Amino acid sequence: MINGQNTRCNWWKVICLTTLFLFMTIGGLLASRFLVDEPVYYADDEDHFKYGSLGGEREAGFPYWIWKALPRVCAAQLPEGQRSPGQEYKALGFVYEGEKPLPIGMSMRRYTGVDRVFLNCASCHASTVRETPASEPRIYTGMPAHRLNLMAFERFLFDCAKSATFTPDLIVPAIQELGGNLSYFDQFVVYPVAVHLMRARLVALDQRLSFMLNKGPEREWGPGRVDTWAFGKALLNFRMDLAPEREHIGVADFPSIWLQKPRQGMQLHWDGNNTSVEERNRSAAFGTGATPPTLDRVAMKRLEDWLLRREPPAYPFLVDTNLAAKGAPIYKQYCSRCHGVSGRNFDGELVGTVLPIGEIKTDRHKLDSYTGELAVNQNLLYAGTNDPTERFSHFRKTNGYANMPLDGIWLRAPYLHNGSVPTLRDLLEPRSKRPTKFYRGYDVYDQQRVGFVSTVSEERGQQFFLFDTTDGKGHSQPGNGHDGHEGARYGTELSDADKAALVEYLKTF
Repeated sequence: MINGQNTRCNWWKVICLTTLFLFMTIGGLLASRFLVDEPVYYADDEDHFKYGSLGGEREAGFPYWIWKALPRVCAAQLPEGQRSPGQEYKALGFVYEGEKPLPIGMSMRRYTGVDRVFLNCASCHASTVRETPASEPRIYTGMPAHRLNLMAFERFLFDCAKSATFTPDLIVPAIQELGGNLSYFDQFVVYPVAVHLMRARLVALDQRLSFMLNKGPEREWGPGRVDTWAFGKALLNFRMDLAPEREHIGVADFPSIWLQKPRQGMQLHWDGNNTSVEERNRSAAFGTGATPPTLDRVAMKRLEDWLLRREPPAYPFLVDTNLAAKGAPIYKQYCSRCHGVSGRNFDGELVGTVLPIGEIKTDRHKLDSYTGELAVNQNLLYAGTNDPTERFSHFRKTNGYANMPLDGIWLRAPYLHNGSVPTLRDLLEPRSKRPTKFYRGYDVYDQQRVGFVSTVSEERGQQFFLFDTTDGKGHSQPGNGHDGHEGARYGTELSDADKAALVEYLKTF
């Protein structure tokens, strides 16, 4: 009897231990799959800038294979042109480098069991230049992403999520056709759940941003531009349906981001609302989905250190040195006080300071969209951190736009804070002689006028964006006005010969 009891007891021990072992094994396997948080690592600093994670994928990221499959299942929502196999996001202005699986400005991170992708800094600060339509594009990091149509990208995702094709039944087979090689567990559990979660999140975000994205063609950002403050206010739960209309229009060009060390202490952003480079960087990371709890601080520090010393690229085309020499004293007289001695020497009485809107008289909507209330909320973003040095404290409301150094100015077209003037030569004309309409998104360079060719409407089926500075009634389009920065002090009354010399000299910056 005792032996029988012992036998039964031993069997129960075996069963319990086996069950425990199975649970621990399964738990370990699930933990090794779903508790991993690991970015793709790049040894080269420039590659890290182009493809490295800042942590935004943790909260805002898309599963890579779903993101990869969307242009296939939602082809009807993509704009026409440049639908290269495997590089379909070219149609939205993203730049691909060789055969790399992600465009520049998209990063990858292994998180919650899947490879997630999302935007990083390079999405807005890297693009291409061609000498002629037949030339191979040259990639320049740190320049404004003048081809990227961020609004079109967002609208594609939202329209796709709302379509009948955004279902596991269509997306999972598309992933397999693209080489996803999903396991049965991924096919029938992980990715169906991920599709439903992604769809719900995109639909909710679409509703939150509808005030900005559904205002008609006159309110399109176009390539190379973004409305950061309206977007930020929406994500901070501002009641934009109750906000005055002036707060809905704050679109501006992407800036360049070279030589950050000598910019320490300057009034940064277009409207000069912050004097801390580090705070500016972390607030910009917010636009990539990196919130205070998810920000990868190690990766961010590496990026910041690289940008402190990053030089702007030299002008790659011929420069008439004799003509440029004639332009040097003209620049010194008319430009150096506000923009610095040269493209590398930022000394100047007013460099990095805000010029009141009443003096510069450029389109004021970007300035007005940033409010004191938003500044207060931005300063509270890191209020809960245990490290008081991380807390924002420099954001504030200003009354104008900041005088920026002109390093790499040849790559920063179109000009003015809202990108309303296509070339430097056009900027030296009074408002009445500046183009009222021009095309954006073309990367062939205009060496004579210094900027990108803006008279070409399409190339190989790709339609470029027609930018209109007017409302059709002779008045400036709110947010798009090309007014200001004109008069004797700004060089618009110079002779044609002097203007040509000044433009030639600016090529050397």
